[in-house]
Amino acid sequence: QVQVVESGGGSVQPGGSLSLACAASGLAFSWYDVGWFRQAPGKERGFVAAITWSGGTTEYEDSVKGRFTISRNNAKNTVFLQLNSLRPEDTAVYFCAAKPRYSEGLRTTAYDYWGQGTQVTVSS
Repeated sequence: QVQVVESGGGSVQPGGSLSLACAASGLAFSWYDVGWFRQAPGKERGFVAAITWSGGTTEYEDSVKGRFTISRNNAKNTVFLQLNSLRPEDTAVYFCAAKPRYSEGLRTTAYDYWGQGTQVTVSS
């Protein structure tokens, strides 16, 4: 059974940092591309960042470029998302998702496996 579990969310003040982790089991993790998405209340789920199976390619949504960093450790079946210089508009539930390598659309929501999400709140 495939499981994708996010961790590391919390509450921070504007300008603060958080580190999110996405741990996967039940699949050949090193063969999967992984994406992070977020959903704020009343809004659609949107792309944040993604990393290909080898870690060779990363993509970011424009508003998080230079502030967020995605990375992975295939030996530990884990993908990380470092969130720096957080803003109130970054407040959302953050979801991790995985799909087989070489499939199209890193920025779309067409991923096979999803976690339950972790809350990130940025507020003074």
